[in-house]
Amino acid sequence: MSTTVTRARHPRTATGGEHPTPPPRPGTRRRRTAVGAVRRALTGGTTLLWAAIVVVPVYWLVVTSLRTRADFTADSPLALPGHPTLDNFRTVLAGDFTTYLLNSVIVTVATVALTVTVALMAAFAIVRGAGSRLSRVSFRLYLLGLAIPLQAVIIPVYLLIIRMRLYDSLLAIVLPSAAFALPITVMILVSFLRDVPRSLFEAMIVDGAGDWRMLFSLAAPLARPALMTVAVYDGLQVWNGFLFPLILTQSGDKAVLPLALTLYRGQFGIDVPATMAAVVLSTLPMLALFILARRQLVAGLTAGFSK
Repeated sequence: MSTTVTRARHPRTATGGEHPTPPPRPGTRRRRTAVGAVRRALTGGTTLLWAAIVVVPVYWLVVTSLRTRADFTADSPLALPGHPTLDNFRTVLAGDFTTYLLNSVIVTVATVALTVTVALMAAFAIVRGAGSRLSRVSFRLYLLGLAIPLQAVIIPVYLLIIRMRLYDSLLAIVLPSAAFALPITVMILVSFLRDVPRSLFEAMIVDGAGDWRMLFSLAAPLARPALMTVAVYDGLQVWNGFLFPLILTQSGDKAVLPLALTLYRGQFGIDVPATMAAVVLSTLPMLALFILARRQLVAGLTAGFSK
């Protein structure tokens, strides 16, 4: 009569032998649990701190815009207004706010359109000429623009605008803003277009398509997420721009919203609630644009860096 011996299977070692895997020690398990708890606590605390830094100023801004001047001086800054009112918004809209808003819209739309058009053509030329010396030098020159701070060249820009006789005009804001938005825009579009398969361009060449047709029929439609990304990003930068309007314009009818907010402070004196109402109204257009285009913004930022 034979006896069957059953062996427990254990993981094999590197030399072919077998040995049981030792269970984790209780002390090690407790240390891992403690480290995980500390890590979660630090993450949660950092998240709450970030939320407080972002949310509290926005809350104070909105609440203050709904106060009267008497409530602003009497109540706590973070307390809810005892008598909320929209009179501050009516006061702002009764002034020249619509003129400043229209100027900001014109400057932003013109700058974004000019920047995206020029950057798309430049990125297409750089990608199509990949490997050539001219393409490499051109791309490096665009990247060099990222290292030039705006404040360092404001005096040459001012003198150039004076020589071109564009001072105190909206075009004086559009041209420098577009020039300084080009480097980051070209970099994003080049990174995106490099992921487009060359076989698509070669197929269009076989069909007899030229560079302009490939640009507008192939490159532009495929780069739509990246174009949305740079349009929203550049729009936010131009909308909030302050230095160019401050240096290159002086008339009140040429002021944009960031510059006009300083005029409101002088117009209303110490009427802080009315000034905060103007700030709230100036942020609404870009906030709505960001909410509507947030998915395209994230998709465009990540799609071009897959390699």
